[in-house]
Amino acid sequence: MRSLTRLAATLAAVAAVTAGCGSPSDDWTQPHPMPTAVGALGAGFVDPSAAPTPESTVTPKPGSWNDVHPSKGYRVVLLTAGHDAPTNALVKAVKDWAKAEDVSLRTVTADQDHVAGITRAIDLKPDLIVSAGNDLVDPLAVVTASHLAQQFLVVGAEVAEPTGNVTAADWSGASFRGEGLGAASTYDAASFTEERCAAAIRAGVAAVLHNLTGIVIWLDEV
Repeated sequence: MRSLTRLAATLAAVAAVTAGCGSPSDDWTQPHPMPTAVGALGAGFVDPSAAPTPESTVTPKPGSWNDVHPSKGYRVVLLTAGHDAPTNALVKAVKDWAKAEDVSLRTVTADQDHVAGITRAIDLKPDLIVSAGNDLVDPLAVVTASHLAQQFLVVGAEVAEPTGNVTAADWSGASFRGEGLGAASTYDAASFTEERCAAAIRAGVAAVLHNLTGIVIWLDEV
């Protein structure tokens, strides 16, 4: 009997430890506080006397986003399609950023059905959906206007006519806009460097957290 009691106690302890392994922020079924920006945008991110207009392009000073971090429990879905080198570089940058910032990250791969993938990402009700991959640009242009309460960040590309909930972070070598426009003459797969992709996710999130949305963040200099 004493052995059974010890066994039961041991199993209970193991169960308690196992249950405690997961972070509460990983349980997206529970409500959580509205995300906020921790830290402020530096000088030169935007002109403080004139807020950017919808669909406009801003060229922030390099590093002006460095002091901005998401609040605890920030929920992000990485929506990705394609396995080319630029897309892989963007995916890695987003995952590295999420790990560094202790963001609760989930990934939705939309290789087979882009619209269905976007819908799955929206159904998760994240604070932000980050899109990586040129194949998603046209489907995003169709879907995002019907989900204005959901914030989207497109890294390494942009939607040609974004609604206020779609922000983009790209540069001359990453100027795909979809809608039959294809890649611009300046498109350069080699420009998707680790440094530039990292800047795209950090600058883009910094803008979203400060409600500077529906714009293009141009990062020719990082």
